[in-house]
Amino acid sequence: MEQTLTIVVKLEPTPEQCLKIEDTLQGFAGACNYANSKVDAKVTNKNTIQTLVYQEIRALFGLSSNLAVRVCARVAANRKTAKLKKKPVKKFAGTSADYDARIFDYREKDLTVSLTLLGGRERIKFHAANYQLGKLKGKKPTSAQLCKHKDGLFYIHIQVDNETPDPTDSDQVIGVDFGRREIAHTSTEKSWNGKQIQKVRDHFAQLRASLQEKASKGTRNSRRSIRRLLKRLSGSERRFQTWLNHCISAEIINEAKAINAVVAIEDLTGIREDTNKKPRHKTERRRSNSWAFYQLRQFLEYKGIRDGVRIVIVNPAYTSQTCHQCLHIGLRSDKKFGCTNCGWHGDADYNGAMMISLLGGAVSHPESSELSCPIQVA
Repeated sequence: MEQTLTIVVKLEPTPEQCLKIEDTLQGFAGACNYANSKVDAKVTNKNTIQTLVYQEIRALFGLSSNLAVRVCARVAANRKTAKLKKKPVKKFAGTSADYDARIFDYREKDLTVSLTLLGGRERIKFHAANYQLGKLKGKKPTSAQLCKHKDGLFYIHIQVDNETPDPTDSDQVIGVDFGRREIAHTSTEKSWNGKQIQKVRDHFAQLRASLQEKASKGTRNSRRSIRRLLKRLSGSERRFQTWLNHCISAEIINEAKAINAVVAIEDLTGIREDTNKKPRHKTERRRSNSWAFYQLRQFLEYKGIRDGVRIVIVNPAYTSQTCHQCLHIGLRSDKKFGCTNCGWHGDADYNGAMMISLLGGAVSHPESSELSCPIQVA
């Protein structure tokens, strides 16, 4: 089985190369917008789009033949995604361009990449840390994406294919219950408290509110400075959340790998929309909307594929209300759970994780599922 990893490294172009990169990104975006406007919105096949506008975008935007092909592929891919989400294709911004083996080359010996830009081929140096260099060592990547990040600098996102072990097939399942008070609680009784991330988020929220109030009363220069500061603060909060989710997912996958277990998690798709329907205080709404469970799920899934740990997704309905001992509906109050049928009581998040573990076992090995409870006749 193969897994594609994206390795992000920072380019170190000369001033002349910076201008060429900027022109290429703008030309690529302009060609995408042109193709999207000229071709019927119902057309999602890249070959059909290429047949209709290939010659025009080459003539109008000065792109090489392969960059023009990549433009058509980008428009087709975005249209398919928009169709699935039942939304229109957004306007293309000049922040990225797609590259394949014909217009991109990576050279390990001198840490450079060769890219086809407007005006010809350029070999550009890049800076990479030991992690990136380790992932790229001995590889011959054939695709990449040239990007301009929010910091105004240019990066190359290199796609690398890695062989991964076959996923675990085990009767042992680690259930993971996601929550706000405890970001994650496992059926092996490991938990990660959410107080730290909530404290950080509240701090940033208060800081943003204070700065926005100052901006509304300040001069033009002060407003510009405050906008730059708000942008930096947003990045700091996002990076902290990402780091925390990486740490949590790594610990869960490492434990599962050590005991040869499957990891079961809830499918929380749409939970934000559901919770927003409930009447809540403004602060509570902000805290709910800042959950990053989808990112944590993504990290668990890609680390699971990388390490050969199988991840199963289960329906979250009633997992927090069902007793894992007798499978009857119990009573949950804050952090406590009690079952009126069998008398079990304990930590509510642990009970939820155990129920997710049972459901995960039923998904991975339905033939040996123990999900049944006796019917009591009155």
